[in-house]
Amino acid sequence: MRIRKPFAAAFVVLLFIAASLGLAPNRLPQYKQSDKVLHFVTFFLITLCFYWIIETNRRRVIHFTLVACTVALSIGSEIVQGLLPNGRDFDPYDILANVVGSLLALLACSWYHKRMLERRRAARNYQVVPGEDQDIELGESTAGQETGVMSSSEPPNVTEELDNWDENAEDWDDDQMPESTHTKAGQEGSVAEKRSD
Repeated sequence: MRIRKPFAAAFVVLLFIAASLGLAPNRLPQYKQSDKVLHFVTFFLITLCFYWIIETNRRRVIHFTLVACTVALSIGSEIVQGLLPNGRDFDPYDILANVVGSLLALLACSWYHKRMLERRRAARNYQVVPGEDQDIELGESTAGQETGVMSSSEPPNVTEELDNWDENAEDWDDDQMPESTHTKAGQEGSVAEKRSD
């Protein structure tokens, strides 16, 4: 598990800015808009940076980001804001804006991460499940059979298979036995005499 330092630095800076603005005693100026958009954008950016800090598998990053940003930071920041004596009130709609911004950032990052992994696999020519590739071992190649592989037009019958059980059977018939052999008693005899017995 490796930490990406640029994303970690951006996360710390965004978290510091959000904490100083959100927990400060003074209110943010509002110009005919609600602060919900600011909550949404802030937690969208915080979650976006946090997702890419830790380099590990996709599922673990999603779970860790969901717990840290969506649950702990977006809900916890409003609870802390309501508990501090800074003149700010607890607002459940701020929590809703925080959670929605965090979830949308998490979905966007997860989608992009999945797409990035698929492109990386395709670049390595890696497929999880083999496609329509031909299996050479099963004879599905388009080039025909390999050289050295013999096939007959008609299948051999059982007698031919038993007679030719070894590929060197023809060579055995050509071997000549010596014309004379020694017996145990030391007598010489011809091959023809021994065969006639």
